[in-house]
Amino acid sequence: MTTYYAIEDMCTHDGGELASGAVEGDEVVCPRHGARFCIKNGKALTPPAYEDVHRFPVRVENGVVQVRDDRDD
Repeated sequence: MTTYYAIEDMCTHDGGELASGAVEGDEVVCPRHGARFCIKNGKALTPPAYEDVHRFPVRVENGVVQVRDDRDD
Protein backbone atom coordinates (compact mmCIF):
# COMPACT_ATOMS: atom_id res chain seq x y z
CA MET A 1 0.00 0.00 0.00
CA THR A 2 1.31 3.43 -0.94
CA THR A 3 1.08 6.25 1.58
CA TYR A 4 0.78 9.84 0.40
CA TYR A 5 1.70 13.03 2.26
CA ALA A 6 1.10 16.70 1.52
CA ILE A 7 2.77 19.69 3.14
CA GLU A 8 2.56 23.39 2.43
CA ASP A 9 4.87 24.55 -0.36
CA MET A 10 6.43 27.38 1.66
CA CYS A 11 9.56 27.43 3.78
CA THR A 12 8.80 28.91 7.19
CA HIS A 13 12.22 30.55 7.25
CA ASP A 14 11.68 33.04 4.43
CA GLY A 15 8.58 32.05 2.48
CA GLY A 16 10.44 30.41 -0.40
CA GLU A 17 8.89 27.49 -2.21
CA LEU A 18 9.83 23.92 -1.33
CA ALA A 19 8.58 22.11 -4.44
CA SER A 20 11.90 22.32 -6.29
CA GLY A 21 13.90 21.20 -3.26
CA ALA A 22 15.67 17.87 -3.17
CA VAL A 23 13.88 15.00 -1.49
CA GLU A 24 16.12 12.83 0.67
CA GLY A 25 14.28 9.96 2.29
CA ASP A 26 11.30 11.51 4.06
CA GLU A 27 12.79 15.01 4.06
CA VAL A 28 12.56 17.92 1.63
CA VAL A 29 15.45 20.39 1.53
CA CYS A 30 14.63 24.06 0.93
CA PRO A 31 16.50 25.06 -2.23
CA ARG A 32 17.19 28.57 -0.90
CA HIS A 33 18.88 28.08 2.45
CA GLY A 34 18.95 24.33 3.09
CA ALA A 35 16.36 24.03 5.86
CA ARG A 36 14.93 20.52 6.07
CA PHE A 37 11.33 19.52 6.70
CA CYS A 38 9.81 16.10 7.31
CA ILE A 39 7.42 15.26 4.48
CA LYS A 40 5.39 12.97 6.74
CA ASN A 41 4.49 15.50 9.44
CA GLY A 42 5.80 18.93 8.33
CA LYS A 43 8.26 19.26 11.22
CA ALA A 44 11.14 21.69 10.78
CA LEU A 45 14.26 19.58 11.23
CA THR A 46 17.18 21.99 10.74
CA PRO A 47 17.94 25.70 10.88
CA PRO A 48 17.41 28.23 9.55
CA ALA A 49 13.78 27.07 9.81
CA TYR A 50 12.36 26.64 13.30
CA GLU A 51 8.62 26.57 12.57
CA ASP A 52 6.89 23.55 11.07
CA VAL A 53 5.09 23.69 7.72
CA HIS A 54 1.42 22.77 7.61
CA ARG A 55 0.60 19.14 6.86
CA PHE A 56 -2.61 18.55 4.92
CA PRO A 57 -4.86 15.50 5.29
CA VAL A 58 -4.65 13.14 2.33
CA ARG A 59 -6.89 10.27 1.29
CA VAL A 60 -7.25 8.02 -1.73
CA GLU A 61 -10.80 7.67 -3.00
CA ASN A 62 -11.42 5.34 -5.96
CA GLY A 63 -7.79 5.63 -7.02
CA VAL A 64 -7.74 9.43 -6.85
CA VAL A 65 -5.43 11.16 -4.37
CA GLN A 66 -7.32 13.92 -2.56
CA VAL A 67 -5.77 16.66 -0.42
CA ARG A 68 -7.90 18.84 1.84
CA ASP A 69 -6.95 22.30 3.11
CA ASP A 70 -8.06 22.02 6.72
CA ARG A 71 -6.61 25.31 7.99
CA ASP A 72 -10.07 26.91 8.21
CA ASP A 73 -11.81 23.96 9.88
